[in-house]
Amino acid sequence: MVKYTSLRPVLWTENLDDTIGFYIHVLGFSLLGRNDDWQWASICKDDVQIMLSAPNEHEKFEGIGFTGSFYFNVSEVNNLWEELKAKAKICYEIETFDWGMREFAVYDNNGYILQFGEPVDEISKAE
Repeated sequence: MVKYTSLRPVLWTENLDDTIGFYIHVLGFSLLGRNDDWQWASICKDDVQIMLSAPNEHEKFEGIGFTGSFYFNVSEVNNLWEELKAKAKICYEIETFDWGMREFAVYDNNGYILQFGEPVDEISKAE
């Protein structure tokens, strides 16, 4: 039986340096690897890994082609909000939703929506 073991999105960017900088300096990711000939990099933070790449030569790139958001499950979402609200462009401010998540969203330097959420029941356990 096939088992899926992880998902590593590849985010296209027209400026690899700026994108690496955003994820490292704003979100605290680390650079795992980079190949300038390929215009490719791999970054990580804790258990999350993302690849960054110049647009694929086989696809017509006209800006962001992704029609969704990237949702990060985090601990201490309130602290993360306090850290990021002045560093990143806000999509929506922190809020507790009816479905039991406390979350907020920002845009990265390319315009991708990055959502960060924590279950409300985990927040109350930590306090």
